[in-house]
Amino acid sequence: MPKAVKPPALVPGSAIRIIAPASPIEEARLGKGCDELARLGYSPRWDPRVLARKGYFAGSAAERLAVLEAALADSSAAAILCARGGYGSNYLLDRLNPRRLKWPRIVAGFSDITWLEIFFWQKLRWVTFYAPMAAAGFDFGAGVAGGYDADSFTRAVTETRKGWSLDLRGETILPGKGEGILLGGCLTMIVATIGTPWELDTRGAILLLEDRAMKPFQVDRALMHLRQAGKLQAIRGIILGEFPDCEVVLGFTTVREVAERLLTPLRVPILWGSPVGHTPRPMLTIPLGIRARLVAQGAGRLDILEPACRAPAKEKSRGGQPSKKR
Repeated sequence: MPKAVKPPALVPGSAIRIIAPASPIEEARLGKGCDELARLGYSPRWDPRVLARKGYFAGSAAERLAVLEAALADSSAAAILCARGGYGSNYLLDRLNPRRLKWPRIVAGFSDITWLEIFFWQKLRWVTFYAPMAAAGFDFGAGVAGGYDADSFTRAVTETRKGWSLDLRGETILPGKGEGILLGGCLTMIVATIGTPWELDTRGAILLLEDRAMKPFQVDRALMHLRQAGKLQAIRGIILGEFPDCEVVLGFTTVREVAERLLTPLRVPILWGSPVGHTPRPMLTIPLGIRARLVAQGAGRLDILEPACRAPAKEKSRGGQPSKKR
């Protein structure tokens, strides 16, 4: 697999551009999230256009693309953090020109942001971060229900010298160890990339799969689609999220039972119920595109075998004074 392109790490004072590539956001939640980022020592900024509303989108596709492109062109910004997911990031992908994206930086989010993360990996081999968002995690705070795990976030976006180990806080379905490239995200979005120019190549991957509000038969259908498309043939391990708000069918069939039936024949390490993406617990940050080892035993462990970031150039390491709007 081609070598990953790592972004510069965050340092105290780093500017973080907030974007809304999918659904509309609540300004109050965005403000709370930015306050938390400022408390961590960073300088969050947002363009007033992120507060736009057009149906179930945060503005038109053209407006959302313009905000994304402006953030990608801002050399003073060390990170691009999405405000929330929802739906709509896919509208931007066929309008993005990878040849113009010369300068990698931290791109973070979850849920619908899976579209962008897969695009940046497939087209540019950028390392990205499956992580809490400004108005979906950071707004609740660290270490609380609906909030985020501070240690995993900090390690992911600041470490430049070595890897680290992460307690996955789940349950082992199939024990074992597997080493590969961390890839994945929201199950629905991963399946929907199949047949597109940015279809996710899962060969040699430790695959992260999570989602919410799906009936067990819908998870079954998505996993079958991945299997029949060959996306599960050459993977090295699977980390499954908690799949909250997924109702039981006929009183007994659960998403976990579906996962066990369809995935255990793959004979790779499988972990269930890690607090990644959609989770009622403090959300872990998982870097995507780097080498890792999944240890499926007990609650599970992820040994991240290399840093997700590189040391920043001195002249780009700071982004000015904290502010909510700029």
